[in-house]
Parts: sequence; structure tokens; C-alpha cells
Amino acid sequence: MIKDFKDFILRGNVLELAVAVIIAGAFGAIVSSFTSDIIMPPIGVAMGDVNFTDLKYVLQPAVLDADGNVATAEVAIRYGAFIQTIIDFLIIAFVIFMIVRAYNKTQKKEEEAPAAPAEDVVLLREIRDLLSMRN
Repeated sequence: MIKDFKDFILRGNVLELAVAVIIAGAFGAIVSSFTSDIIMPPIGVAMGDVNFTDLKYVLQPAVLDADGNVATAEVAIRYGAFIQTIIDFLIIAFVIFMIVRAYNKTQKKEEEAPAAPAEDVVLLREIRDLLSMRN
């Protein structure tokens, strides 16, 4: 069983998948930072100094006790964070689209290149040409 597990883990596909998952996680963090730190601040300024992560619709305000501590937490729909997550998704989807598109272009070029005829095809052509010269 250990040998089978070792063979499974050491296959190239499993290692490639592990690397892809790690890189995707790091890429997601980069895109989240790009969105929240670079894209959203200018949009917030253009909308009148709005911080998107603070945008929310309060369903039930927080209840404070006599000491000023929160007794019941606020219940709110945080649509600003949702908008930011949608923008993150769109950026990631666009980058993946561009990568797949570039990959597909390289695959079409390889497929369109005519393959060299096999040796038996060349031999059959030579035989055909010799027979046609005889007649």
C-alpha cells in the first residue's frame, strides 16, 4: 500500500496539480491586493471618497450593553465586499482567458503544420510513379 501511494504521489500529474494549486492561491492573493489596493481606491475617490469594503446595508444595528460593549453584533448585508470580490473574479477570469487563448493559438499552429508523409506512403508513391511511367 505504501508503494502504491508513493507511485501515486510521484506521478507528474499530481505534482503538477499541487504546483498549480499553490500558484493559483498566490495569484489569487496578488489579484485581491491589486483590486483592493490599486483599483478600488480610485473608484472610491471618484464616487466621493467611498471605501467599498465599508459599504453595507444594516438590517439590525449592534446592541450595546451598559458598559458600551457589543452585546449583540450588527447584522448587515456587506455588498461592498461582494462588489470587490466580483471584481477580483473578473480579473482572474480575464487573465485565465488570456492564458488559455494564447495556449490555444500555439496548439492551432502545431495542428495546421502539415505532417511529413510516412515512409510507406512515400514508397507507395514511388511505386505508383514507376508504374505510371511503364504504361
